[in-house]
Amino acid sequence: MKKSVLMLLGMLMILWLAACSDNDQTSGESGDGSGESGNSGDGEITLRMAWWGDQPRNDYTTEVIKMYEEQNPNVKIEAEYANWDDYWQKLSPQAAANELPDIIQMDLSYLAQYAQSNQLADLNEYLGNQIDTSNMTEDYVNGGQVNDGIYGLNLGVNALGFHYNPAKLEEIGSESSALEDWTWEDYQALSDQAVEQGIYFDTGFKADVFFNYYLRTQGARLYAEDGSGLGYDDDQLFVDFFSMMADQVDKGATPTPDVLAQLTGIEDDPVVKGEAVGIWQWSNQFVGLQQVADADLEIAPMPGPNASEGLFLKPSMFFSIAQNSEHKEAAADFLNFFVNDVEANKLILGDRGVPGSSEVKEALMSEISDAQQQVFEYVEWAEQNSSPMGAPDPAGAGEVIELLDQLAEQISYGQVSPEEAAENFRNQAESMLGQ
Repeated sequence: MKKSVLMLLGMLMILWLAACSDNDQTSGESGDGSGESGNSGDGEITLRMAWWGDQPRNDYTTEVIKMYEEQNPNVKIEAEYANWDDYWQKLSPQAAANELPDIIQMDLSYLAQYAQSNQLADLNEYLGNQIDTSNMTEDYVNGGQVNDGIYGLNLGVNALGFHYNPAKLEEIGSESSALEDWTWEDYQALSDQAVEQGIYFDTGFKADVFFNYYLRTQGARLYAEDGSGLGYDDDQLFVDFFSMMADQVDKGATPTPDVLAQLTGIEDDPVVKGEAVGIWQWSNQFVGLQQVADADLEIAPMPGPNASEGLFLKPSMFFSIAQNSEHKEAAADFLNFFVNDVEANKLILGDRGVPGSSEVKEALMSEISDAQQQVFEYVEWAEQNSSPMGAPDPAGAGEVIELLDQLAEQISYGQVSPEEAAENFRNQAESMLGQ
């Protein structure tokens, strides 16, 4: 009997020791990913990584992943990519099921929505640790800020500007120096000169983007910082800006909305066809325009006064880490590689915006095209001549932008006055944002 009892106790002791051994082997991995990094070598880690983009972006991103995996053989990264529309349609149910990929490419228009829904991890604890930000400006890093947290690592920045053909500017009797420290009055005078020569001065303004710029020059914003409503109180600002837009169409300095609607691609743009002096757009769009235009184009700053208050560096996109990720530190280690590794960025070549690392930017200057160098130089100038971006677009901004686009078109057609549109916009936009 005693022998049986002793044998039983011995078996129980063996099972207990085995259980302790199993716990020791798994204790290095916690549910929040603490205590691990991409090069720790402690077991194999699999990360899911999702992004949107065209085939060239898919190709080089895959190469960057392979480069990282070669340096970190314990990490495997599964790629999930799609075009813009399909990407967000796929991401939404994953978020609802708490099954987001570990690394998510995130857009400014969705960042606040996902962060406030507790779908994204706050990156503050990784900045300066796994993610080196020592060569980045504070404004650059804060581009991913929502309330007190950083929920997206800025992958590159863009700045608004006027992309123009200097030869066409000379054709209307002016030169590039006229676009230095210019004002809205100068803009309208140059537009008159273009009309006299039978060409457009520009192709109009994207309503929400450039109205927000105009508001910023007046000490206001399109959205309130807390996202609860509009960020300006005086509707005369709306009236002034959209009256100017309507006047541009009326006098033929800007194409009518129906002419613009017939443009099927960048090759049809009036600037490319030699029918306009320039176009208002983000800096990352300059290279594509230059590639199809049979002309040497340049970038001019925005009109003022107070242009530096209106101008800001806009994150082109972010990489975020999912709150549901079990390998947050490993994900952060990859993000550091993506934004700071020089060889990796020789593959990326600023496709996701001008990099934030001064070291990376300097290394790329000999690798990029002349058009890309112009973009890098303009963004570098903008860093010294701009203001903090402020809060990202709030939830509901998509509906507000659609409304503003509709009203801007109706103003251009003369279907509604700027005064009527200002009141209409305030009533509907405040309701959308209040929800």
